[in-house]
Amino acid sequence: MSLVIPPPKRVRMDDMPSIHPNAAGMDIGARAIVVAVPPERDPEPVRVFETFTPDLHALVDWLLQCGIDTVVMASTGVYWVPVFELLEQRGIQPYLVNARHVKTVPGRKSDWNDAQWLQKLHALGLVQGSFRPEAERCIVRTLLRHRATLMAPRAPHILHMHKALELMNLQVSAVLTDMTGVTGQAILRAIVHGERDPLRLA
Repeated sequence: MSLVIPPPKRVRMDDMPSIHPNAAGMDIGARAIVVAVPPERDPEPVRVFETFTPDLHALVDWLLQCGIDTVVMASTGVYWVPVFELLEQRGIQPYLVNARHVKTVPGRKSDWNDAQWLQKLHALGLVQGSFRPEAERCIVRTLLRHRATLMAPRAPHILHMHKALELMNLQVSAVLTDMTGVTGQAILRAIVHGERDPLRLA
């Protein structure tokens, strides 16, 4: 006797339980932000806002009026940063998602625009936000990255200093291991200010 296994029942997205009922979706660009809230929250559930600061405040005000407490957003570049930080300040939990991950979710995306599709996926708990540290760590990370950017190109300039000194037959590198140290910088500054006595320089 053969056992007949019925085919798995297909679950439609509209039949799935909502994990985040107060979710909104955002598609962020350089000049405009398309925002979608649940259809029952507003007669115009999809709106377009510009990216100037007053428009961002108007956007967040509208989300709060619609009872939104979490927002999922997809963006390229750094366009998402101002609205992300503003949402955090106003008590709305933002999620930044990888656009590639959203594309792998099966469904009829053609039925909605990008913002509505993101809102639907987030409401059903089908997207995962990217890691974003808290504000204090973001400040420290920005400073460290900027410092690394400034430090990276210094090596060629140090070589230029060594070459210029050698062309002038000033063998400072023969007695100093680090031209950029306290002693090396003091000697260079003295030379620039006109000091030529080797004993005083030493």
